[in-house]
Amino acid sequence: MRNRQLTMPRAALALTLGGALAVTGVALPAQAAIPAQATSSTVAPATPKLTNLSHLDFLLDDVPLLAGVPGHTTYRAAEEPSARAPWVYADRQADGSFHRVGGGPITDPVRGWYAQGAYDADDISRAAVVYLRDWKQNGTASSRTTAYELLRSLTYLQTADGPNAGNVVLWQQHDGTLNPSAIPKELPDPSDSAESFWLARTVWALGEGYAGFRSADPAFASFLADRMHLALSALERQSLAQYPQTQLANGVSVPGWLIVRSAGATAEAVLGLSAFVAASPSDAAAHTALAHYADGIAKLQSGGVGQWPFGALLPEANSPTFWHAWAGMQPAALTAAAGVLGDSTLQTAATTDLAQFTAQLLATGGPDNGWTPTPADRSQIAYGVDSRVEGLIAASDATGATGLAALAGAQAAWYFGANRSGAPAYDPATGVCVDGIAPDGTVNHNCGAESVIHTQLSMLALDAHPAIARTATALTRTTATDGLSVVEAESGTTTGSVTTVTPPSAWTGSANWSGGAYLQAGAGSTVTLTLPAGHPAARILPIADLGPGGSGTTSWTASSWRLTLPLGRTDNVRAGAQGIAPSPVFLLPQTLAVPVPAQATSVTAKVDGTARLDAILVQPIVSHLGLAGTTSLDVYVNATKLPVPQKIDATGPVTATSYDSAGRQAGSARTVGAHGFVLVLPGGLTTVSPK
Repeated sequence: MRNRQLTMPRAALALTLGGALAVTGVALPAQAAIPAQATSSTVAPATPKLTNLSHLDFLLDDVPLLAGVPGHTTYRAAEEPSARAPWVYADRQADGSFHRVGGGPITDPVRGWYAQGAYDADDISRAAVVYLRDWKQNGTASSRTTAYELLRSLTYLQTADGPNAGNVVLWQQHDGTLNPSAIPKELPDPSDSAESFWLARTVWALGEGYAGFRSADPAFASFLADRMHLALSALERQSLAQYPQTQLANGVSVPGWLIVRSAGATAEAVLGLSAFVAASPSDAAAHTALAHYADGIAKLQSGGVGQWPFGALLPEANSPTFWHAWAGMQPAALTAAAGVLGDSTLQTAATTDLAQFTAQLLATGGPDNGWTPTPADRSQIAYGVDSRVEGLIAASDATGATGLAALAGAQAAWYFGANRSGAPAYDPATGVCVDGIAPDGTVNHNCGAESVIHTQLSMLALDAHPAIARTATALTRTTATDGLSVVEAESGTTTGSVTTVTPPSAWTGSANWSGGAYLQAGAGSTVTLTLPAGHPAARILPIADLGPGGSGTTSWTASSWRLTLPLGRTDNVRAGAQGIAPSPVFLLPQTLAVPVPAQATSVTAKVDGTARLDAILVQPIVSHLGLAGTTSLDVYVNATKLPVPQKIDATGPVTATSYDSAGRQAGSARTVGAHGFVLVLPGGLTTVSPK
């Protein structure tokens, strides 16, 4: 499921397939029985420390560093012929223990080889970051040792010479054998034949590793710096060589120099480059790479207040209509880069994503695996949660925007029960997490490397911010998510020439036909859609295919109290080349100029020309997230550029705090009566908590 444009995280894939990718394994010692869910006592605010590396420690194993493999060696390989790496998966057993397994089916039972491997560079690199940060933050001697061994293992996977020098082999078997061509085939193939997500993550680990060992072990740090320059040389002949060229994707100009055309991959490299440049500010090659990559990430910011995707930093250059939570480190990366480079525009881009888009995301239900452009894949994993948490905390620290800290506490509460399952997704007593939560609340109780790595990155950030941690651990259930909703076009009543079309696949390559179908509507036809019962005043964002085949425009009206209210017009086609987009289908939501009142019962589209109508998004003027536990928190998010009064319904007096569109507190917090009004600033948010 990996490729150069789109790389699904293993936790998401395992969640989608019910763990079918890792169901057998070499016989290994099982971990002691661990409860699948945390109890309320383990997540109480009195818990002194949330970080617990026990389960990640359990995943680690010794890896032989095989001599004589062309292009592959590492630091002190002859003197220390083994290193450490985490197994990629951990399947929960009936007794609550875990069994370590590799990726794919066993292909050689005698040698214990998997179709993919036991270990991979993606997890080795990110695990190294966990142990480096624990060593730095907590002074844990064992974490220093483990980080050293992981970095040695990772650099063994990096190809040291030849035409692919600097690139990285992804998979490795339990006996140390490299597997450059996994089954199923992954791109690039062989995995070190071009740049990749795993090269980007290697840069992340090398950067933080160099910063960590620069004073503690200068010789090892010098080796890591050499390997960073080897990685940079690979990037300089690949993506960086394209700077500052742009490309088109469905007519939208996008940066052409991102690693594998992905801001998600590039962001993880930027985290490492930021650490490296901060520790070695005179390194011109690293400084240039950092500046160019950060600029490319920022250029994928899209939309704004009331305009999809609401200021988000999009993850994929080839799709202007796709956002996913996993590999969502762009805000954290831009914040890090802004501090190192002294570039406030990068911080502004990060803050806009966090204060505006992320607030809307949380009110809609949290960090879904895919908005395409409607919230289509509503599975949630720790990778996506951690990406939001780390970004919010980093930007709050950098800017002093306390609204971002409040959102960080709300997002981190996912780990402690404020999620669709209603149960904790992490146990601080054992270090065990879950591999994901399905849209219906079903929990995947496995706990593989990617999941525990990102969970522990979140816990390290929370431990460093006790006030945010207290909020997160106190909010253990969700009471309201009143955000975006979807009405399918094919659910409407029609007149004129209208046909329901069900394509062979809902997935176009860069977006989904919402509900798996659309309406082909001819000139003069109408489509009337019933709005959700009890909806508040809302913006309407119709979605039609703007690619070749449409013509003209569509006018929209609303019915309210026997009145017909004109809402505005949308395009049925937009000029522009398909370019690098996988499909000419271009499902970009368009915002109607006039919102619908709460009394509106339906909206009607009248087509002038021809249109392929997919759905409408209904965005409340003020969205609402409600969380509760030993305390409560309500967040109100404004989708307009005007201040909006919002009535609250509490059991007693509350404290209301308003924040602007950058998450900065506006004025002092004030006391509001149980059924009073709070003011939500333009594009901003207001929090309400017990007095």
